[in-house]
Amino acid sequence: MKNVPSTTKEVTEALAKALHVKNRMEVPRLRKIVVSCGVGEALADGKVMGKAAHQLAIITGQKPQETRAKRAISTFKLRAGDPIGLKVTLRGKRMYDFFHKLVAIALPRVRDFRGVALSGFDGKGNYTLGLTEQVIFPDLDYGDVDKARGLAVTCVTTAESDDQARKLLEQLGMPFAKS
Repeated sequence: MKNVPSTTKEVTEALAKALHVKNRMEVPRLRKIVVSCGVGEALADGKVMGKAAHQLAIITGQKPQETRAKRAISTFKLRAGDPIGLKVTLRGKRMYDFFHKLVAIALPRVRDFRGVALSGFDGKGNYTLGLTEQVIFPDLDYGDVDKARGLAVTCVTTAESDDQARKLLEQLGMPFAKS
């Protein structure tokens, strides 16, 4: 892994130089990280939601919130208001702890990992990363995992463009794929 600044002050200074910004308050920051998980099979078995919530709580260190269906879809036997997913919003110290765990521990455990794709930016300075399994996090006991579930990790920044957000995430240690 490349030389990553250890404090937010070092990141701010390095980013200010890279973006040619004189005012420290204009430097982009990481605002929040949202970790979400779809649990569609919870419609058939109610215990699945509890297991997934427990696993997500272990991964993030915070109790997840249920997300519910906004409208009914008859082909999936889904009614409006049914619980279909979980999400956790991380801010402050927990956000940085999770980010470090993701970048330094979990992503290197992915088989044939060559970096995260640059296509996850949304055009407004936010980055979304999809993970196929939750078992890449070392906090989970492999025996407790009943089924591999995917996670979506969204990094919301104060950056005004994707280029600024990419530079911020690179300074924080996100390993982007070489294009």
